[in-house]
Formats: sequence, structure tokens, C-alpha cells
Amino acid sequence: MTQLNTQSLAIAAQRGAAMPAYDRQSLTPSVVHIGLGAFHRAHQAMVFDALLSKGDRRWGVLGVAMRSTQLADTLKAQDGLYAVQIASVKGIHWQIPGAMVDTCVLAREEATVVQAIAAPGTRWITLTVTEKGYTPELAKLIVQGLKLRHQQGLPGLTIASCDNLSHNGKRLQAACVVAAQAVSAELATWVDQACVFPNSMVDRIVPAATPERLQAARDSLGVDDAAALGTEGFWEWVIEDRFVDPSDGPALASAGVTVVRDVAPFEEAKLRMLNGSHSAMASMGAVAGLKVICDCISQPEIKTYVRDMMTDEVAPHLSRPDWVEYRDALLQRFANPELKHSVHQIAMDSSQKIPQRWPPTVALQMQKGACYEHIAFAAAAWMRYLQGRNEAGASYALSDPMAEQLQPLAIAHANDPAACVKAISAFENVWGKDLPTNAAWQSRVTYWLTQINALGVLRAVASLNQAHATSK
Repeated sequence: MTQLNTQSLAIAAQRGAAMPAYDRQSLTPSVVHIGLGAFHRAHQAMVFDALLSKGDRRWGVLGVAMRSTQLADTLKAQDGLYAVQIASVKGIHWQIPGAMVDTCVLAREEATVVQAIAAPGTRWITLTVTEKGYTPELAKLIVQGLKLRHQQGLPGLTIASCDNLSHNGKRLQAACVVAAQAVSAELATWVDQACVFPNSMVDRIVPAATPERLQAARDSLGVDDAAALGTEGFWEWVIEDRFVDPSDGPALASAGVTVVRDVAPFEEAKLRMLNGSHSAMASMGAVAGLKVICDCISQPEIKTYVRDMMTDEVAPHLSRPDWVEYRDALLQRFANPELKHSVHQIAMDSSQKIPQRWPPTVALQMQKGACYEHIAFAAAAWMRYLQGRNEAGASYALSDPMAEQLQPLAIAHANDPAACVKAISAFENVWGKDLPTNAAWQSRVTYWLTQINALGVLRAVASLNQAHATSK
């Protein structure tokens, strides 16, 4: 079968796929995106594609993979083209965005990345490197390119983190200023003042690519696309109204981006409602032997649990005005059968994700003397998940930077919930400074881990739902 590329686009067009509505041949990168993967390609790159379709040619992308060469090389062979299957209540359709001009791999071509940051035509850097990716080495890399820009008298860049971190722009700015200070005070001042690091929040469920999705692309489009992926119809990008080029705000807004003075209300709602629920369901589903999120939310016990957690523990501390509508939309999105979002994909790197998703809500509930049983249950389910085997005895691999520390503890104390909770709750980098020594918290997590061990996840969560309903 013919490979997807510029020459074979017409084949996919004949099958009904939406095409880039602009000339790609003379398009050059203006955005350096670090963290090439499914999420960026189904989110920011499609926003940039929409802007290019409007005639604004300032949004071509150089996609930078961190280490893996396979995707970057596949996309290069396909002229940066790939198909996205979009599933919503309106049905399923395919789109081939064209914003990806070129790709490279940081681990293999660091000099290329540095030169791209320093290129006169570059206007933006965007990042989706996951929570664990914000290292001094990343900041040092960015600053290498910024140093060359400064030396050439070029303007600063808009540098936008698109990862699930509170105040992600401020955090990235602080890291880059520190890296620049190691070079010179002058460079640090320039990075701090000439570059802009807007806080942002992004939201779209993008499962990892599967062989079934690749086959669906072949069947639907008549071309072989080794980079095809799927996503939902819903997407959201909320970004702080701070840009080096003030015209970028209205441009992004014209493509559906929400440009605001304060991202925090949206950021907190997403981290604690969507991401917090996802992490809970991922642990519960993996332990129960459920494969994907739509299987989890289709269990009445889990759906009730997720709704109650968002409504009664998370939402009271949110300032997003439309949180009720957001909650209901999330429940619908979780149930989308076309997404097939793997629980094990979501559970990856949980030790890096939990700090932003659960402890803030627990602390706020404790301050007002309110219930935090749902998040205590989530914590217990995660500790059970760390054993690496489900309730049927089937094994699965943990993909977590702390797996070598956490899994032996979970296994050693598999039959002693109190000891397990005490050992795993001790990590301040996961739970913060207060919860590791909070007896009430450990007591409730221990109770639910005991229930999970005795009853199984689904019966245990059903007992939580019943107790919660009775307490109202």
C-alpha cells in the first residue's frame, strides 16, 4: 500500500479526509516543539494547522523527539503528515494536519535543536515533555539556543509549557533563568525580560497509537500511515495573555484557543477533575483487570465514585465557573468507546503526577473538616496497583521513575495494609510534607486498602459509594 506523504495526499482526500488548506511546500518552521508525541500532534499542531489554513503562515512546526528515533523518522519519511481519527457524538472523521514541517531527535541532533531555537524565523517554543521532563538539562538546552539569539541581537521567544503542571510557565521561566545565570547575569536578565513564558492549560484525551488504529487508517484512507492516531472531538487550550508578539493572542483566539488573564481556575479544574479522576480510574482499572477507561466508567460503581469525587471533594475548591458542565462533559468523554485509552498508559509516571492531582484537594478538605474518602480510596488503589499484578493474578509492568523504590515495598507488605501505607506514604515528593505524618490520612488509606484486599476493587468502591450516599 502507498505510504502517506505529500504525493499520496490525494488518495486520502478522495476517501474524505480533511486536508491541509494551504501550500506546505514553502512552509518553514516558526515553532520549535519539544516533546514530539501523540498529544502535541492531536492538539497544538492541529491548532497551528487551523491558523495556517486561515492564511497565517507563522505556525509551521519543527517537532523534536526527546530520545526515540522511530516516530521522528517515520514522520520525516511521511513529509510530516499523519492522520488523526476524531471521534465525537457527531460521528467519526479523519483529518490530516500539515503544520509539522520537519522533525529531529534531541538525543541524536542536539545541535540542530539549538540552532532551530536560535533561527531568525523562530517565534515560539512549545513543550509537552510530561511532568518528569522539567529538568535542569532541559532548561540548559533551551538557554543554549536563547544565548545564540541574544548574541545575534534577535528578539526573545514566547515559550509555552503545555504540560500538566501548576504555574507551568512560571516554573519553566524560573528554570531557564537559573540556567542562564550559569552563563552570565546579562543573559539571565535578557531571558527574564525579553522572553515570555505564559502559563497554559491543555485538555484533550489522546490515547497511545495502537495497531488497530493504524489498520483503521489504512482501511479508511487507502494509504499506509505509520503515525496515525485517534482522539476525541473535545479540545481546550487556555493560555495566559502574555506573548512577545501581541498579535498572537487574537490569532490563537480566532482558532478557538481561550486567551485569559489568569489560567489558574482552568488549570486547577483540569488537574484535579480530569487528571485526578484519570489517575484514580487507571489504578482501579488495572487492579480489576479492566483495559481502558471507557471500560472503567461503564462500571456503575466506578462512575458513581468518579462523579462523587469530583462533586463533593474536588469542586468545592475550584473557581472555574462552569465546573458542573465541565464535570458532566468529562463523564461523557470518559465513556467514549472509540478512544480506548489504556489504563496502563494513564498510570505511567504516577509518582510524578499524583502530587498535582490529589494532595492539594486532601489538604483543602482537611482544612474545612470535610470528607476526603474518595481520594484516600484512590491512594489505596494506587498502592495496590504498585504490586504489579491484577486481581486475577496476571502481571503487568510498572512504568514509573520510582518503580524500583515503590514496587518492592508494595510487594513486601502485600498482606499488611498498615505497613504498606506507612512505607509508601513516607515519600514527600509524592504526598507533600504533611500527609506522610498525618495519622488520620494514613488510617483512611489503610482502611480502604484493607477493603480492596478483602473485597476486590469493585466491591470495595461500591461500599464507599453506599457509605457516602448514607452520609449525605
